[in-house]
Amino acid sequence: MSFNCCDSVTHERVVLLKDRLSKSIIDYFESHFSLVERGNVLSVVVDMNAAYASFIHRLFPNAKVIIDRFHIVQLAGKALYKERVNLVQTVPDTHSRIHRILKSQWKLFHLQATEIDATRVRYLFGVNEYMTQQNAIDLGLDQSPQFKVVYQIYQDLLQAIRTGDSKRMTTLLNHYRVTHTEMDTVMATLRKNKIAVINSCLFQYSNGPLEGINRKIKVLKRNCYGFRNRENFFTRIALIYK
Repeated sequence: MSFNCCDSVTHERVVLLKDRLSKSIIDYFESHFSLVERGNVLSVVVDMNAAYASFIHRLFPNAKVIIDRFHIVQLAGKALYKERVNLVQTVPDTHSRIHRILKSQWKLFHLQATEIDATRVRYLFGVNEYMTQQNAIDLGLDQSPQFKVVYQIYQDLLQAIRTGDSKRMTTLLNHYRVTHTEMDTVMATLRKNKIAVINSCLFQYSNGPLEGINRKIKVLKRNCYGFRNRENFFTRIALIYK
C-alpha cells in the first residue's frame, strides 16, 4: 500500500513513499518542491483513487487532472462482466445455446465494435456451433434488454476513449439515465470525476509508464518470495533504477 509516481515524459521515477496517506504525500511534495516548481506541472494522471482528487490542486495548482484511460475501461468492463454473470444465472437450462454463449464466449462482449467479425463464420468452442462473432453477441444481447443497454454504454465509453472523442464522452455523461444495473455505479463515479474523465479524451498521457514500474516491483517481490524486512525491499527497488 505504497505511493509511487513518475514523470510521464521521461519515465523517471519521482518518489516511492512507504504509504499512500494523503498527509505523507502532501508533506513530501511541499517539503521537496517549491510552489513555483509545483506550479510548472501542467498535468497529473491518476487512477480512480478518490483521495488523490482532494489534494492534487493544492500541490499542483496549474495542473489538469487526467483519469487514466485503462482504469475507465476496466471499471466499465467489470460492470459489463457482473451484469453478464447475473444474466447467466437466470438461464435455467445450463446446456442451452444462450447459456453456452454467455458463459464460454464472454470475451466477445468486451471487444470493441470495430474488432468484432460480422462476416466470417467460425467454430466457437464451448458453444459447439458454427457462427459469426456478431451472431453470438446478438443472441446474448437479445436475452435481456438490461444487458443490452449496459453493453451499448460500455461500447460508447470504449469508442470515446479509443478515439479521444471528448464531445461523445460529455454527451454520454450528461444524458445517462439510471438503468438499475451495475453500470449506474460506474457512471456515477465518472460523473463525479467528469472533468478528469473528459481530459482523458483530450490528452494522450496515461499511467502506462508507472504501471510498467509497478510491474517490475511485483516481479521482484515474486522472485524473492516476499520480504520480511521492508527496508531491504525498498533498497532492492532502488537498485533496479540505478
